[in-house]
Amino acid sequence: MTKQQHGAAGSAGSEPPRRVTLRDVAQAAGVSHQTVSRAINDKGEIDPETRRRVLDAARELRYRPSRFARGLVRPDTITVGLIVQDVVNPFYPELMAGVIEAAENKGWQVVVGSTQNDRDNELALVRSLGRQVDALIGFLDHSDAELAPYVEGVPLVVMDRHQKTSHGVVDIDIETGVRHGIQHLVERGHQKIGMIDCLREDGQSEDGLERRDCFLAVVEELGLPVDQTWIVAGTESVAGGEAGFAELRSKHPDVSAVFAYNDVVAIGAHRAARRLGLDVPKDCAVLGFDGLSIGELLDPPLTTVHIDKRRMGELAIDQVDGLLNGTPVEHALLPTELVVRGST
Repeated sequence: MTKQQHGAAGSAGSEPPRRVTLRDVAQAAGVSHQTVSRAINDKGEIDPETRRRVLDAARELRYRPSRFARGLVRPDTITVGLIVQDVVNPFYPELMAGVIEAAENKGWQVVVGSTQNDRDNELALVRSLGRQVDALIGFLDHSDAELAPYVEGVPLVVMDRHQKTSHGVVDIDIETGVRHGIQHLVERGHQKIGMIDCLREDGQSEDGLERRDCFLAVVEELGLPVDQTWIVAGTESVAGGEAGFAELRSKHPDVSAVFAYNDVVAIGAHRAARRLGLDVPKDCAVLGFDGLSIGELLDPPLTTVHIDKRRMGELAIDQVDGLLNGTPVEHALLPTELVVRGST
């Protein structure tokens, strides 16, 4: 689904009239949203009196099924909206596959939207997609308070969220992953380790300083001669990794290993090192974070902290299932695994 398909929501700062949702009808009739769906679509297995009460509530509220429900999705099927930040980033297709497969196993369907790495698109997308689906899964930058007027009561699972939230969560055990990665570099004899971080347009680290903070905590614990000046920041891209590596080498020519924010950035650092005539890993080791399969194609292949992205998608669907059924769901924490290859 493209950004243009979400245009009905208007800009994030506008406040268009609130559309009556299926959940509003369910609340007014005192039934579940699944019961409302069955009643409105004249499905069986529903008490006639309950159906009448639902239809009366729908008429009173002037409920109108969305064009989306009438066309692109089946109204008698649970539909989950998935919001990612960039469908081109190779991290997301693997995760999307995990979400779709887990949803299909339940007989559900998935609709995908992208913010295109533009934070300003996020709230409008949450509002428009949230009006079309039964639940949302999203990689979202905004806080709970900022999201509240746009979610409108739709069950929400936030991904890779390291702060407290009232929604469902699938988080990544970044701390353990960073620790294992840096310890591995130290075991290989590296002391002067730099980091290439990524920043959003607002100047904040992509994940709330989590990877940066973990890096600094670990190097301090290990007594390494590294401080904030050994961290550079750039865009989350191969070009950003190349520029970051060049900047890091300029500031610290004696850097012997680089920890990159993710594998895309690490690939850029890897390329920059080779372009400068450096031997990887003899002259400078490179460590990534994400576990993208493309890292195996480098020469030498990329050492990385692997995230099981398909499993992450499965856990998100598990969270949605609990939210829809009213079952208490504990926040899920996805473990990471160090995969050692030739770049270290």
